[in-house]
Amino acid sequence: MGSPGSSAMAIASRVGLSEPISTGGPSESDVSKTRDLGKFLVDAGLYESRDEAIKREEVLGRLDQIVKTWVKNVSRIRGYNGSVIQEANAKIFTFGSYRLGVHGPGADIDTLCVGPKYATRNEDFFGELHRMLSEMPEVQELHSVPDAHVPVMRFKFNGVSIDLLYANVSLRIIPEDLDISQESILQNVDDQTVRSLNGCRVTDQILRLVPNIQNFRTTLRCMRLWAKRRGVYSNVTGFLGGINWALLVARICQLYPNALPSMLVSRFFRVYNLWRWPNPVMLCPIQEGSLGLSFWDPRRNYKDRSHLMPIITPAYPCMNSSYNVSTSTLQVMMEEFHRGNEICEEIESNKLNWETLFDSFLFFEAYTNYLQMDIAAETDEDLMSWKGWVESRKRLLTLKIERDTNGVLQCHPHPGEISDKSKPLHHSYFMGLRRKQGANPQEAQPFDLRMTVEDFKHDVYAYSFWKPAMLIHVCHVKRKDLPIFVFPGGVRPSPPRKRSESRTILKSLASCPVQTDAAVSRKRRKLDEPPNRGTSLTESSSNSACTSDATSFLKKQIETNFSAPKSEDGVAGNLSPLAQGIPGLDQSERAAEPSASAGAFPTPIAIEKHVMEQSSAQIPLIHQDSSEAFDGLEGLLKNETQNNEEAEGVTQPELFPDKQAVEVAIGTTSIIQFQGKADLEELEVLQTDLFMLSCISCFFFFMFRLRHFRVVCSRWNWLYQLQLRLQQQKCRLRSSLSGSVSPRCLRRPSQCNHETTS
Repeated sequence: MGSPGSSAMAIASRVGLSEPISTGGPSESDVSKTRDLGKFLVDAGLYESRDEAIKREEVLGRLDQIVKTWVKNVSRIRGYNGSVIQEANAKIFTFGSYRLGVHGPGADIDTLCVGPKYATRNEDFFGELHRMLSEMPEVQELHSVPDAHVPVMRFKFNGVSIDLLYANVSLRIIPEDLDISQESILQNVDDQTVRSLNGCRVTDQILRLVPNIQNFRTTLRCMRLWAKRRGVYSNVTGFLGGINWALLVARICQLYPNALPSMLVSRFFRVYNLWRWPNPVMLCPIQEGSLGLSFWDPRRNYKDRSHLMPIITPAYPCMNSSYNVSTSTLQVMMEEFHRGNEICEEIESNKLNWETLFDSFLFFEAYTNYLQMDIAAETDEDLMSWKGWVESRKRLLTLKIERDTNGVLQCHPHPGEISDKSKPLHHSYFMGLRRKQGANPQEAQPFDLRMTVEDFKHDVYAYSFWKPAMLIHVCHVKRKDLPIFVFPGGVRPSPPRKRSESRTILKSLASCPVQTDAAVSRKRRKLDEPPNRGTSLTESSSNSACTSDATSFLKKQIETNFSAPKSEDGVAGNLSPLAQGIPGLDQSERAAEPSASAGAFPTPIAIEKHVMEQSSAQIPLIHQDSSEAFDGLEGLLKNETQNNEEAEGVTQPELFPDKQAVEVAIGTTSIIQFQGKADLEELEVLQTDLFMLSCISCFFFFMFRLRHFRVVCSRWNWLYQLQLRLQQQKCRLRSSLSGSVSPRCLRRPSQCNHETTS
């Protein structure tokens, strides 16, 4: 780990992918603002008491004893002799926020159990150890998610939340001084074990790569609190989780090694507001290693090229920790980065305080249309298991909506669940809906999400431990029909003000900073109001279907359709609320929150506009021109360096001799400079996939005409769904090869039903 007392330039030469942007020390203003920021964090209750810290250590010690006993039991069951049973051992490691030292009161502890090769994950860890824990009175809310990307067992031990992973390494005896940072620990293990081990390996590597651990921890606490209050802290829903925010903050610490937390927070928003995704964020060069494990490399791996916001882990094998990010969630986060940058500029000029930056986002006042997802089960244990599974699949609904609406309809998933205290064994999730920015409101058409929702429910019901009482229901609900329990204190806010009033509030933002989020929410609501066209959902068709009591909800077969309100001709349809479409959604973009004038280091308007336009275009990684990719950021950072020199009266060394230095400083390495080769490889892959899909489609085309096959398909709907998806994928591949959309495929993918033969 870097020593805080070391020279700044010496540190900069040892850590990071490039030279730092600025090595200037803090000013008196930075010291004062850092002091205010620290006081704000203490008042926000981000630090745990000493008693709670001692309790956590005791729980970890008890858990270590339990897994050691478990391994001895497993070795006894396997029939090993007495000496092997005596030497059998397992070891507990911590990672995540607890290992980084940024956990708060009531936070869970991410732990890893490392066991011998004969103690298997499915049979022994999720079997024998799960049984042992379930019989202990200290353990509550125990449930397992063995099918997750990283299999995990969650429970509370004496009130302390634990997330327990498992890795059975290729060792017969686990020594007490085991060093999992060595590359050899990854030999002869499966992918799930590699991912489980990498949690600890990445955490330790981050602490080695930051120049000042204390400043890193304070800054990371700030960003975690900000992300939670702004609703963008949730890896499972498509935003960023704890490790993602840690990597982003660590990169800023590398670029500003001598900056205090107040300046690091400000530079965090400035840099990532201008970042050209999907260029990756990396703390160190990617190493290929000697074990032949798969690592993040868009030159070789086709799937890696589709990642929208790559944040690469520093430990071998390097992986993209933010693969869950979708187009919709990336747009939400970029808008939040823009808002944070503007507020930080005002804070630097002493026009706003830190409380404004950390104002909570009013999710249930931001949109006109929402999707409400209700889940229920018969017992607390079933609900806990069902909840974990649904949350692990929730982001798929966002991806399916983006796919079936060609990206026109964007989603903003609420990061957590909300429960109505009057309804036991029941949880609700919500998702805000809006049209993509720039969509023509005059051409707005209602969206039919029935097939999308049914496809999502089909995936959810594929849960291996599903029981008949585990239910899920998804319906459309307007803001005025939202259930009362989603609002703080159970009080519905007053109706939105008129547009003129909202504009007046926005103009008076500088003199009234407390009204920041309220003003922006009112403006967003007005822009989000749909036109008076199409069929709108009534209270009986939408709200009642989503707010029925838990008992009737369990008894009702939610898979069946719900009656729609009568149309103008008086005929009622037998349709789900989603069948009527979601009308309007005109230009309901999330408005950028308070605009700010230039701060201590103003950004040139022309440069910032150029960078923002290029970022919003979301140019594919393989088509970016790295020689021009960061002109805007180069100008910004040069301007910042000049202002620093003028303010401090210190002559600093030239940090940007050419564009190459800027590209290296913000993560543009040779790994993404492969345009010509990548284009050719992509075309070859697409042509191969198209040939395979054509062969499979021919099989379905002829077999579907056989009466017996049609009968089978009528009984097993998944066969038909497979054929339909093959058609859609074939259309997309044709479009990718030709560079334009086929006339037969101008319809939405869900409506594409032309012939399936090649």
